[in-house]
Amino acid sequence: MTTLDPIIHAPNRLTICSVLATSSELEFRIIKEQLNVSDSVLSKQLKILEEADYIKLKKKREFNRPRTWVSLTSKGRKAFEQHINALKEIVGSL
Repeated sequence: MTTLDPIIHAPNRLTICSVLATSSELEFRIIKEQLNVSDSVLSKQLKILEEADYIKLKKKREFNRPRTWVSLTSKGRKAFEQHINALKEIVGSL
């Protein structure tokens, strides 16, 4: 049986990975809106994912304003897929 990834399993981090899995990169604000959380809550969750090398943060300036873009790394994408497969195994065994 595949095991759940404790880094991804937390609800906010699972949602972040789910949203990021649908595109090459997303802007911080978009992710924040999807999760309906504060900047500080999102920043904390992104830091945990970044420290695990599951995401990459990139700073860009647009219209003279700094913006943070987030993307899944190949390691993060693989970990997310394995986590989803583990969830499917659990649900499928019911």
